[in-house]
Amino acid sequence: MNASWWQRHPLLIIVLAQLCGTSLWFSVNGVGLSLSRDLGLSEADLGRLTLTVQAGFIAGTLFIAATGLADRFRASRIFAASCLAGALANGGFVLVAAHPPLDLLLRFATGLCLAGIYPLGMKLVIGWTPRHTGAALAWLVGMLTLGTALPHLLRGSTLSLPWEWPLLGASTLALVGGAMILALGDGPHLPPPGGKVRLLDGLAALRERRFRAVAGGYFGHCWELYAFWTLTPFLVAREVTRLDAPDAWIPWLSFSVIALGLIGCVGGGRLSRRLGSLWVARRALATSGLICLAYPLLPWAPPGLLLVLLALWGLTVIADSPQFSALAAATAPREHIGSTLAVMNAVGFALTIPAISLTSSLWNLQGSWVVWWLLPGPLLGLLALRGLLELETHREPGPPAR
Repeated sequence: MNASWWQRHPLLIIVLAQLCGTSLWFSVNGVGLSLSRDLGLSEADLGRLTLTVQAGFIAGTLFIAATGLADRFRASRIFAASCLAGALANGGFVLVAAHPPLDLLLRFATGLCLAGIYPLGMKLVIGWTPRHTGAALAWLVGMLTLGTALPHLLRGSTLSLPWEWPLLGASTLALVGGAMILALGDGPHLPPPGGKVRLLDGLAALRERRFRAVAGGYFGHCWELYAFWTLTPFLVAREVTRLDAPDAWIPWLSFSVIALGLIGCVGGGRLSRRLGSLWVARRALATSGLICLAYPLLPWAPPGLLLVLLALWGLTVIADSPQFSALAAATAPREHIGSTLAVMNAVGFALTIPAISLTSSLWNLQGSWVVWWLLPGPLLGLLALRGLLELETHREPGPPAR
């Protein structure tokens, strides 16, 4: 395939590369039950491994923002280099999984590399497809969601093989994703890399009331999202046990619950073209919050019904994310958009750490009631978005927030 073909289909290339690269994120969670059985890891141990990835991602995004890498160098090269390093770190976990703290160190390194994949993927989308940013980012975040679910699919399809194989499969996918972006290159719709960039440049957008409201909604969304994804195999396993179904169902159903977020993202992106990103973000956040409230109140419900409710939760819990990114991109200083998105990601993902820590450590004690620890996220996020809605209502007539 020649370069012109790649450049005629940039969104397809970027979202497929994002799918491959982000398969590293929850690669260990996909084999979590096998690690518990073979290495004796507890739910709290698995939670710590997830927390370490999040901490690495936060450190990586802050490093990108502080050094201005996202605005000083070509996004495609950072993305490709991050995929290569992430594939090596993830593959190395196979050798040290039973040897703490080396296992935590390599998961932290994987998180560092993901900071060069996810935010840079957003910048690549904005650089190649500036029109209908909400719809384009919906595909990108949808592929992040599918990439998060992919380790469960890899495990479900390799149950007869050792747990190392799905991890090595995720590393291979990351290498493919990096090569795709390296072949594509950067888009024509962003300023050329270069110039002096400071960390404060990434924080400049927080002076704007509209951006602060968007960021507040995004932070509430982050509190709920990754803790829910961490809990998904536990919640699914609970219902599978109640059904007296084989354990082989757990990775397949976990994949399905998380992967449905792709449909939520793409469907929300299509709606955003008619109704605006703010409309979609508010309703998705409200729906996931209502499910979070209702789920533990239904212990009497048939397990099949609760699995359907989990599927609806997986559909809506991520649908607002690309719309938050689109709203942020619309209000961030264009010359510092990479650093601004990196800072927003860093703060949002910092909030995932206490949420994951609380829910994973309290699971054995509280069971399904632990999901109520996630409720402050949707509630406070909706409160922040109400402020944005008021600002939009009182501004001069114009197009809805995109």
